Amino acid sequence: MTNETKVKVVTADPSALGLFGLAIITLVASSQKLGLTSGVSLVLPWAIFLGATAQLFACINDFKHNNTFGATAFGAYAFFWYAVGFTWLIQNGVFGPELASVCDTKQLGFAYLGYLIFTLFMTIGAMETHKVLFTIFVLIDFLFIGLSLSSFGIMEHATHMLAAYSELLIAIVSFYGCGAAVLNTHFGRTFLPVGKPFGIFKK
Repeated sequence: MTNETKVKVVTADPSALGLFGLAIITLVASSQKLGLTSGVSLVLPWAIFLGATAQLFACINDFKHNNTFGATAFGAYAFFWYAVGFTWLIQNGVFGPELASVCDTKQLGFAYLGYLIFTLFMTIGAMETHKVLFTIFVLIDFLFIGLSLSSFGIMEHATHMLAAYSELLIAIVSFYGCGAAVLNTHFGRTFLPVGKPFGIFKK
């Protein structure tokens, strides 16, 4: 007869780091979309290390928490920022002028449309987490609506600005969510309220 021993590995909630990564990259990227800064050369490292790698780290640790929702969300947006960073490298000729000269931004439109579809059903899931996270997902919906339409050349200026302001608001709300995740855990009480779940789909 074999005795079986189960060991539980306890890891801290990684959502604060993931939200911090999201907050930083959307703040920096929105500055470029709003015309406050120019070019993407110095947006790129923040996309790779904060937007992508920090969220990927949060994703991996959410899997350890058996948190499918959090792991999928952080993982999907981590790989989004890796892809965006790679896209900027291509567009700026890092892989040669031939590749840069044949870029078709409508292909980005289809990628953004796919992420919009993904974010819409994740927004439904976020309704049963807390209201700060739900707000972030709603803003991400608007970001991808703006990015998709502008990439397809539909009301290009207006939809670009929709994406820009949505991205800035994502940064602001994500900073709050990060602060709440850190301080509420650190103090062992609700220091920054995040709002209760809507309670529509889960009791």
